[in-house]
Amino acid sequence: MSDEALPEEVEELVRRYIRSVAQLEALLFFHKRPGERFDVESLASRLYAGKIEMADALASLRKDGFLDGEAEIYAFAPRPELRPVVDSLALAYSRHLIPITHIIHNSPHRIQAFSDAFRIRKD
Repeated sequence: MSDEALPEEVEELVRRYIRSVAQLEALLFFHKRPGERFDVESLASRLYAGKIEMADALASLRKDGFLDGEAEIYAFAPRPELRPVVDSLALAYSRHLIPITHIIHNSPHRIQAFSDAFRIRKD
């Protein structure tokens, strides 16, 4: 961990787009391998994540403009305005692992999903 603060643009990117550590790991995996393409199953295996969790993570990253993909095969292709922030995220993650994972685990997305699990539904 570093004494320097987590860059504001990195914190904003994580809060806005990243919903799980698996999704973060997938984004950073693709960032390290520009031009390479991976399917859901092989990426889930490499990152020790469940196939359904990884499929959801990659679909969200594609929808949000970080990946390009056809037929469940994805490659790193961020929108131009996202590329420098992903570069900063990759650098910051090694220095600020705990603060970044805390942001993910304390995000409103996760809290809402947890509370929804206890919602009583009429069937």
